[in-house]
Amino acid sequence: MFQQEKIGHGEAAVSHRRTGPVIERELSLRATLTGMLLGVLLTPSNVYAGLKIGWSFNMAIIALLIGFSFWQGMARRLWNGPEWTLHESNINQTVASAAASIISGGLVAPIPAYTLLTGNQLDPLPMMAWVFSVSFLGIWIAWYLRPSLINDSGLTFPEGMATLETLTHVYSHGAESARRLSVLFGAGLFSASVKAADTFIAAFPRWAPNAHWERLTFTFDPSLLLFGFGGIIGLRVGLSLLIGAALAWGGIAPWLLARHLVTLPADAAGPQFSLLVNWLLWPGVSLMACATLSSLSLRLLRQTKGNGASGNAGRAFRLPRPQPAPAIGLLLSIALVVTLQATLFGIDVVMALLTIPLALCLAAVAARVVGATGIPPIGAIGQLSQLSFGVVAPGQVAINLMSANTAGGAAGQCTDLMNDFKVGMLIGATPAKQVVAQCLGIAVGSIVGVLVYRALIPDPQAMLLSEQWPAPAAATWKAVAQTLALGLDSLSADIRLAILAGGIAGVLFGLLESALPSTRARLLPSPAALGLAFILPASVSLMMALGAIVTWLCGLRWPGLTERYAVTLAAGLVAGESMTGIGASIWQLARGGA
Repeated sequence: MFQQEKIGHGEAAVSHRRTGPVIERELSLRATLTGMLLGVLLTPSNVYAGLKIGWSFNMAIIALLIGFSFWQGMARRLWNGPEWTLHESNINQTVASAAASIISGGLVAPIPAYTLLTGNQLDPLPMMAWVFSVSFLGIWIAWYLRPSLINDSGLTFPEGMATLETLTHVYSHGAESARRLSVLFGAGLFSASVKAADTFIAAFPRWAPNAHWERLTFTFDPSLLLFGFGGIIGLRVGLSLLIGAALAWGGIAPWLLARHLVTLPADAAGPQFSLLVNWLLWPGVSLMACATLSSLSLRLLRQTKGNGASGNAGRAFRLPRPQPAPAIGLLLSIALVVTLQATLFGIDVVMALLTIPLALCLAAVAARVVGATGIPPIGAIGQLSQLSFGVVAPGQVAINLMSANTAGGAAGQCTDLMNDFKVGMLIGATPAKQVVAQCLGIAVGSIVGVLVYRALIPDPQAMLLSEQWPAPAAATWKAVAQTLALGLDSLSADIRLAILAGGIAGVLFGLLESALPSTRARLLPSPAALGLAFILPASVSLMMALGAIVTWLCGLRWPGLTERYAVTLAAGLVAGESMTGIGASIWQLARGGA
């Protein structure tokens, strides 16, 4: 029933394609090239945003709108080419979203954390190979999970259904997609212009109430990217960031200074983010990790009981009929991951082989959670795998980070493809062709993502965990690895107490969030956002909260317009500033080098 309701208003666009002997174009040259080009354009935005705020944006809907508007609109008017089919649109978004989701392969978390802790920076080609390999493994895990999870009536895959709704809607209301695309490009151009003016003409003032609050990072950040992300994340997460910033930077940080637990230079002026975050990240990471792990455990327990009661428990073990190509793909991905762990990071082959069953299990867990909630628990998967390797190989940073990266990267790509499989099943797409599209996407994303990361962060140890590049995901992985390697005894007593307090609060929030009905759970602060606010400058959290509040107010005043255009406009603000910011960073680095 849920699936039928989601498809309903676009049924006319789909039904005629399911009748008769007509076979649609699907994995066409133009569909794959369009997806690859959009992947090149959209991947940098996620790398930039991941290093800034630790979050990324699903680019599937943006790719759908751009591909449809070009091929079904402009191209047909110019040379009256063939119809851009529903299945070509699906291939286009599969390639583009796979490329943009490449940051789950480690680019903004374990890879920079590895450099921060060891001082070793991978060269571009080995880094591309590594990011591709863990993502490639996730694709084949998704292939073998597909028959069980996609057909499980208890897993609705909300993110995939949102993509399907947009896909069918643009074929029923072509003019609406053109208007949404105009909003996207208009917002992107405006955001890019503001960022260019701030960077190249005259820097906008970073206003603060006084010098004291400026040192605590309470400044005005004129970033439309942050404002746009606020519109995407919603009011609950936005207010949670606001509460977290007030608690961490407005409450704990002044207390740290008063007790001389953190000492600032006598002549300190401007935001003192780097010094304060070295203390604040510990309770923040503890809160996030414990909340996500406890929530994940309770959700899985409930799903297991529910599946057992409904007779679906056995589906998790039903594999597709043996086929040589997928088996070769899985074996090749395993060989690639194990070989690269040994050659790039000096990890023992036996230990590297142990990462494979853990990646299989945790990717399956992530896929089930995404199917039920739409939220990929990549952070929790990464921390859980870090804890696992902390027990198996204590004190070994490379194993803790890069072996855990295997599980996190595979889970990220697996969940992305599972959403695409859900869409494909409902429109009659060919799963094997979707796999090919996903492989093309991660190939493009690996190249572009690594080049952008290396261009933005040529010196991770000097540039990361700063006000310009907070890199909260990298800070989280670094903190967990450091604690597991050196032990809690290596930390001061005040930090150990902060970790304990954050962990207790995280467990309580995580359990309440999963145990309460959704209507009541929405009234709780988001524990992930609360913890994240400890690792981000207060200025970042304030701007994102402002975007969330303004979007909510617009929804009260103009509900129809907000529902149709808010996310599209916000995505344009994110893309415009991130692309300009990347160009500005590269230009400044080039000038410095010259």
